[in-house]
Amino acid sequence: MNTVKSIKIATALVAALAVSGCGGKKFGLGNISVGKPAQTNTVVEEKRSTIWDAFRKQNNDNKVAVNKYIWAAAIEVLDFLPIQTVDPFTGVIVTGYGTPPNGGRSYRATILIDDPALDARSLNVALQTSGAAAPAATTRAVEDAILSRARQLRIQDGRF
Repeated sequence: MNTVKSIKIATALVAALAVSGCGGKKFGLGNISVGKPAQTNTVVEEKRSTIWDAFRKQNNDNKVAVNKYIWAAAIEVLDFLPIQTVDPFTGVIVTGYGTPPNGGRSYRATILIDDPALDARSLNVALQTSGAAAPAATTRAVEDAILSRARQLRIQDGRF
């Protein structure tokens, strides 16, 4: 009987140790690295998130910077197009169809400003007609007009 009792006790101890190891820090051990001397073992804290984390002020380092001069110039140059969607945080302006002054063809535009620099690489314009994409020369002319107006706005602002 003693051997059966000893086996039951040993099984219960192994089960208790196994269960206590599953709980991590709550049951005493945490996440301890194995195979190192006792002096260098470290406890690794688990980062947990709760619903209250959404309301806490967080450091947001992944902001998209939008050049304010290009933004204002794009809205001003394409003022004949009705604006459908504007998102200054991502730098996207989406317009509906409109006809330019003294023009016969209707266009719509999607503008992406994805860099804080007042530079051509900061601006991406996609123009469409009712049937297909607008000619590349037209898109290039619109981009040039937006960048020229953005430079004028910057000069007027006095931040040369």
